[in-house]
Amino acid sequence: MANLNMAEFRKLDDANITDQIEGIRRELFDLRFQKATSQLSNTHRFKMARIKLAQLLTVQNERIRSNPST
Repeated sequence: MANLNMAEFRKLDDANITDQIEGIRRELFDLRFQKATSQLSNTHRFKMARIKLAQLLTVQNERIRSNPST
């Protein structure tokens, strides 16, 4: 996944945001598994994945709060 900033995340549609959130959660699971088995070489990926997940969840929550009827 390319590094996107918040403006680019806001341009994505709801389905893409949901797919990316699921993908990052899967990536975090894989990273935790690699760490447990001592196969993780780049620990900085944890931080980058958590930041991206937080940004996507923020955009998703903004949309939910702006459209309370849906």
